[in-house]
Amino acid sequence: MRLVHRLSLLLAIAWMGVLFWLSHQPSIDAPSLFPGQDKVFHAGVYGILGVFLLGAMRPAAGGYSTPQLRTAVIIASLYGISDEFHQSFVPGRTPDILDWAADTTGAFLAALILTRLTRTLSFN
Repeated sequence: MRLVHRLSLLLAIAWMGVLFWLSHQPSIDAPSLFPGQDKVFHAGVYGILGVFLLGAMRPAAGGYSTPQLRTAVIIASLYGISDEFHQSFVPGRTPDILDWAADTTGAFLAALILTRLTRTLSFN
């Protein structure tokens, strides 16, 4: 199981690199499918980060704890803040507090789902 946690940590770090690279692009052209889709994308990619961060921790016998969930979400949220700050230096990009809110919400929801699954399955 330690291998899974280490792999998850490596995936989290790699995913942070992907997010940094994406936010360093002057623009990302995506077809507009519905209003607010960028917030859904933010929530989705940070949801992945939240799962990777939580997966890097070793759950107790009863599954991931609330402090572990909180830690994963805080790390993802802080990374979201740094990402928005980084965008303030990229031509064509601007920081947006609503993007950060979507980042944090996505990380929370995805990590919460994983927490609940591990508690239900008593996975460790």
